[in-house]
Amino acid sequence: MMVDQFLNLLLNKVYCHEVTVGNEYLKRADTEKLKEIFHKYATVEKNGEKFIIAEDFIQKFLGLFTYEESNTESVKLFAGIANTSKNGLVSFTEFQAFEGHLCNPDALYKTAFQLFDLHGTGFVGFDDFSKVIRKTELFQKMPFDLDNSSFMKLYFGNDKKRLINYAEFAQFLHDFHEECGTIAFKKFDHSSTGFISVTDFEKLMLLVKNHLLTEDVKRNLLAAANDPQGGKRVSFPYFMAITSLLNNMELIKRIYLNATSESKIQEITKDEFLYSAQMMSQITPLEVDILFLLSNLIHPRGGKIIFSDLQAIAPEQYFRQVHNKRLAEIHAVSSPDDRSFFIQILESAYRFTLGSISGAIGATAVYPIDLVKTRMQNQRSGSYIGELMYRNSFDCFKKVIRHEGFFGLYRGLLPQFLGVAPEKAIKLTVNDFIRDKLTTKDRIPLYAEVIAGGCAGFSQVIFTNPLEIVKIRLQVAGEIAQGTKLKAVNVVKELGIFGLYKGAKACFLRDIPFSAIYFPAYHHTKLKFADETGYNSPLSLLVSGCIAGIPAASLVTPADVIKTRLQVVARKGQTTYSGLFDCAFKIYKEEGARAFWKGTGARVFRSSPQFGVTLLSYELLQRLFYVDFGGSRPSGSEQTIRTHNVNMLEEFKSTNADHIGGFRVALPIIQGIESKFGLAFPKFKSSVE
Repeated sequence: MMVDQFLNLLLNKVYCHEVTVGNEYLKRADTEKLKEIFHKYATVEKNGEKFIIAEDFIQKFLGLFTYEESNTESVKLFAGIANTSKNGLVSFTEFQAFEGHLCNPDALYKTAFQLFDLHGTGFVGFDDFSKVIRKTELFQKMPFDLDNSSFMKLYFGNDKKRLINYAEFAQFLHDFHEECGTIAFKKFDHSSTGFISVTDFEKLMLLVKNHLLTEDVKRNLLAAANDPQGGKRVSFPYFMAITSLLNNMELIKRIYLNATSESKIQEITKDEFLYSAQMMSQITPLEVDILFLLSNLIHPRGGKIIFSDLQAIAPEQYFRQVHNKRLAEIHAVSSPDDRSFFIQILESAYRFTLGSISGAIGATAVYPIDLVKTRMQNQRSGSYIGELMYRNSFDCFKKVIRHEGFFGLYRGLLPQFLGVAPEKAIKLTVNDFIRDKLTTKDRIPLYAEVIAGGCAGFSQVIFTNPLEIVKIRLQVAGEIAQGTKLKAVNVVKELGIFGLYKGAKACFLRDIPFSAIYFPAYHHTKLKFADETGYNSPLSLLVSGCIAGIPAASLVTPADVIKTRLQVVARKGQTTYSGLFDCAFKIYKEEGARAFWKGTGARVFRSSPQFGVTLLSYELLQRLFYVDFGGSRPSGSEQTIRTHNVNMLEEFKSTNADHIGGFRVALPIIQGIESKFGLAFPKFKSSVE
């Protein structure tokens, strides 16, 4: 499939004079350097001119056939691609010409053309094509009458003497690939009824259309075999429809996105899809029937489909699983079946560790904003208006630096580290754990996402409330007695065990709804920013985390104000509170409803980027330190991306330092003749010789 990925890129991008490979251009090799490499492999000299033996060109230089018992007929056939003089010796002129040929945008088709142009005339005749095609494994498994084929006569004439040029051959090769499917169907249709058995259908698809089949489709081929008239058989129209469907999955995706206004998570019915299809293409109702049948066999959704279902069906050459560069890669189990209870515990510990690191990174990034937010929320108004210290958040920020120095913005950072690291770790771990348990068939309903988020918020309060109250006491210490250093240990001694849980109810009131809002919002926002294959770039993760934090942080601000008032020591003359409801009542009575929204801006500007940085760090750490526990990966830990979004040149470039310029992609292009057109040639002597 790696070859197909490269070739799909090569055939579907727009080129000028150079081949675009990923984000780079495939440039011609330097002539002098190319000549130096040529002479390294040239072992024959005639009339003062050096040559590379055809076999050495294929085996030693390209490394295409590396077996000791390689099929010499296949080696000579492929050597003829570069050896246009067909004398068994590759000259430097041919060597350089082939390197330049590989840099062409249609290198795949030109390479295939030169394979069949046995005499180097620039034309392919019936005898040339017949001689080459008879050597393929497909023909050996399923021989057919080329001489009397009406299809062959359409291209080569009734007397089969017509020669076709390169442009005609490119179209012929494409049509021939489809003709093979038709011929194969007829061979399985022994009674000429227009039907074949479901088992023969599976054999047929694996024989001539294997390159179009994903693993999900292969597993469901038998179940997808369908005869509208009843019986365990498959009609020719059905075979043609499923082949056409698999060939046009990119168009199918555009039809879906058109029907959903670019949403990738909206479920649509068959009728909705058909309506969109008739506006855009000639996709037939039978193809749509097969699409929905396959989709619901793979992921049952009650007769509906979403975008990820199409990805499961799309031929794998269009997509690949891409893993970023990893600092570590560990496979704790060899397969999901080996996943034990102990492994699940290790997985939670892994998530907890990465969550702790991510939480610390996020907290450090926005801690000064958190300090300003706390001081603004603790500032009393109403009857005590005369004691206001800060006009707004920006004024607070300036006065902290003026009176307490730059590091005054980081008062209480140590207990914040001790608190936020486990807080975020618990929150992320529990959310992922509950989501995993509530996910069925790669799908989780919205209410389950809310439950998972709520459980995450609940779990963190028990552990983090004591650390939160210590942090807040330290944050406001500077405004009570400037120059006085208050230590965390003194705060703990003063509060005692039960005092450390002061305001816990308000914490529950804040953190449960926050997480219940945040995690579903993050998940759905991330989907919106993902590309059509579901891949999220680091920037999209950061933006998604920040956007999700806006409603979550702002809507729970009243609970955060109440929590802050309960946990901060009231100064002389200020109102004291005996509990959650008492605090809410007195704030409303003395300061009005607006007091509940104090510090909303600072809270949003703190929580939104903090969670954005935290979730970004969490997902990137999972990519850098990959550990496979055999279970489902947390959201965003794996990427499925389109081949043209990655640097395919780096992916496919040869490890041979002598492969420069076009030769860097010689192997995938030559091998593409097999994977793209189904023209596989025997590799060993025993295959044919």
